[in-house]
Amino acid sequence: MNGTRGAKVAWTPSATLPKQRVSFATVGYEEMVARARRLSPVIAQRAEACERLRRLPDETEQDLHTAGLFRMVQPTRVGGAELDVGIFIDTCTEIARVCPSTAWNLGNLASHHWMLGYFPPETQDELWDASPDVLIATSLVFPAGRGRKVDGGYEISGRWPLSSGVDNSDWNMLAFMVRERDDGPPIDQRLALVHRSQYEIIDTWHAVGLSGTGSKDVAIKSLFVPERRTLSAWDLSGRPHPGLAVNKTPLFRLPMLALGPYILSGVMLGCARGAYESAVGGARKRNATMTGLPVGASQSVQIKVAEAGARIDAAELLMRNVCEHAMTAARTGAEPAHEDKVRYRRDAFFSVRMCLEAVDILMGIAGSGGLYLGSSMQRLFRDAHAANAHVMFSPDVQGAIFGQHALGLSGPPPVL
Repeated sequence: MNGTRGAKVAWTPSATLPKQRVSFATVGYEEMVARARRLSPVIAQRAEACERLRRLPDETEQDLHTAGLFRMVQPTRVGGAELDVGIFIDTCTEIARVCPSTAWNLGNLASHHWMLGYFPPETQDELWDASPDVLIATSLVFPAGRGRKVDGGYEISGRWPLSSGVDNSDWNMLAFMVRERDDGPPIDQRLALVHRSQYEIIDTWHAVGLSGTGSKDVAIKSLFVPERRTLSAWDLSGRPHPGLAVNKTPLFRLPMLALGPYILSGVMLGCARGAYESAVGGARKRNATMTGLPVGASQSVQIKVAEAGARIDAAELLMRNVCEHAMTAARTGAEPAHEDKVRYRRDAFFSVRMCLEAVDILMGIAGSGGLYLGSSMQRLFRDAHAANAHVMFSPDVQGAIFGQHALGLSGPPPVL
């Protein structure tokens, strides 16, 4: 991937979280990926415990802090690495090969440093001056929240689902619809930055897949949020936004909402790569139960391996192409074209679907051995299906957005 910048800084997973402020501004792209790779063995050892805990373990959170992975797209002006957007694909793939739940939390929580960079500078400074390592959760389900404009800000209420990493976070970005009256049409869609002390966490996350992500509900009733702690969703579409006053690089000119799926699509790529390693590696040395013949000697198995591998490689090419195209376009300084943004969403769901298909094929190769809870295969299978359920990967939603544009149909443009 493009975007290598700065000197390589040595790091090992055994390091502890320093008490002083640490800068990762000199950590380059390849080194950041290498840090994720070096951390993956210890995360693999914790994968089962992460599922039982139903949230990111404290030890893993500390390791991700120490490695600088949470700060891979944070502005360099506050000590972040500020790497190209494709870093999400590469780092999340490395971690998801062994624990998709941890990778899901990494992508989500790291991306919120990027998102905070679009907010007004005084709001950025409020959080990062307190700690550049601050963690922020989100729930971007806009209809779950309702708000009305009041003097100096907004009054919001709601109950939001699927706030991944909320137990590890001190803040939350909660999406809400702005209405002049409760039964009126929405006049804006905004994000509210809310401190942990101002919302209730409701333990709803008992899930068949991605169970270690801690994606619980949060609730608020009639909370005042000052204007500076809110942001219109349209400011995440690639147009000028408040954060450009201090964050002027191409990373902060990207259409974040259009590229949102790529924050997490590396989780699916990692699931597929992990499943390939498990199933194909196992088939190399396993004999069929009924015949006693080597599993790998079966032509049907050989064809399935080829089909799964081709899907994985094609999915990776699609994901990389979008991220590189978006960064190249951002470097020109022009606002992103709508036709590019709808294509980014189309390629996201399609590449993720190829990863899911590969995992399903590989589960068939793994056979009954893949069903045991001691096998990584069953976790990768469950987590891949759970990740695929995200609306950003839905063909019915994202495919329709592209199709509507391609067919020239009229309708309100989506917030991309």
